[in-house]
Amino acid sequence: MSDITNAYIPPAALTGSMRDFRVPGGADLLARTEGFFKWQNLRRQNGLWPFSRATEDGPNTVCWAQDDSGNKMRGVNFASQDYLSLSSHSGIKSTAKETIERCGVHSAGSPALVGNTSYSVALERRIADFLKMEEVVLYPTGWAAGFGVIKGLVRSADHVVMDMLSHSCLQEGANAATNNIHLFRHLDNEYCRSILTKIRAKDTENGILVVTEGLFSMDSDTPDLEALQALCHEFNATLVVDVAHDLGSLGDEGRGHIGIQNMLGKIDIIMGSFSKTFASNGGFVACKSRAVKEYLRFYSAPATFSNALSPVQAATIMKAFEIVESKEGRAQRSALMANILSLRHQLDEAGLEYYGDPSAIVCVKMGTEGVARLVSKRLPELGLIANLVEFPAVPKGAARIRMQVMANHSAQNIADAVRILKTARQEAELAVEAMNQPARLVQTVAA
Repeated sequence: MSDITNAYIPPAALTGSMRDFRVPGGADLLARTEGFFKWQNLRRQNGLWPFSRATEDGPNTVCWAQDDSGNKMRGVNFASQDYLSLSSHSGIKSTAKETIERCGVHSAGSPALVGNTSYSVALERRIADFLKMEEVVLYPTGWAAGFGVIKGLVRSADHVVMDMLSHSCLQEGANAATNNIHLFRHLDNEYCRSILTKIRAKDTENGILVVTEGLFSMDSDTPDLEALQALCHEFNATLVVDVAHDLGSLGDEGRGHIGIQNMLGKIDIIMGSFSKTFASNGGFVACKSRAVKEYLRFYSAPATFSNALSPVQAATIMKAFEIVESKEGRAQRSALMANILSLRHQLDEAGLEYYGDPSAIVCVKMGTEGVARLVSKRLPELGLIANLVEFPAVPKGAARIRMQVMANHSAQNIADAVRILKTARQEAELAVEAMNQPARLVQTVAA
């Protein structure tokens, strides 16, 4: 049994959130960061700060890692986003080496100038064909693509209507573009309709960008894309779908929920990231016209004023698309789905609840932030590396451990992970109960 049931942990280390420090007060911009660091360091000193960890030898299914104090840990890895296990694929590594020998490691320029390479030009065409779209713009990161597509298209008088659980990059892009931001209830197309109706009743002159995701990474669920696209057509709005988490990893042909829902070539704009399935940093925006592509190239700042993807990145992403479209890719997706279903089944048997539909993201419910932090503290001690997600990334009281499944996880990896999660959860609940005992005793005496 872990010593967390008996160890003293300051209550402040189990409460509060990063939102408490988002708008610090004071005239000294540097000094006012100290409140956050004091709270963060209290958690760090008590083993409750699980962020900013580093792997020692890459995102393997079992790996060495260290926390941001240098403390080392080894365990089965459900924290990395490498859904088809392509980051260590021999073909990917060979392609990277060959490209470095030919082109070096740096693009040395913006895509608007001479930063493009023959690899990035070919990659744009490959993605466009894969999604049955006309054109593609590449970005240095997926975050930059999400931010950039909104900031590039939307002006101050326009409107952004977005699912309230949309990713940070999409929300930040909207906030940078306009004050006319309207959030609709998660996956609620009728709520979206009511917002669009109100906007068009007052404003028929300005644009509306509707924003959603193919697969939401905290809840592992997906919208009705056909209905949402039809809604956009009805109200003269434009739909953007972020496919970062499902493209390549879901569906018979790896085309994610857009493919599963038979919407290839039918969505106005698709944006995505390479960092979940395609073994590289980077992102893209796919559209239906050269005009939109060229506008984004020169008015979407992250595309215009960032260096282009390096030749080695573009080449390895191309190789990843080749694998995704091959028999091997289909086999890897089958292995991934088998692992997903096995993990969910074993969690059920262990009495652990999780969110959403089958995908590479299996978020296990923890409830309060205090319990979740104690679970997260215990996991690496027991041999599991997984990510804590807490408020404000998810609603208060809905903290979770986000398990990210890989195709190459073994049956033993999954069994070990579930066993460790169950043990850590039981120990954390006992620890919280023990911490609450004095309060209950005081209440009893007072009564």
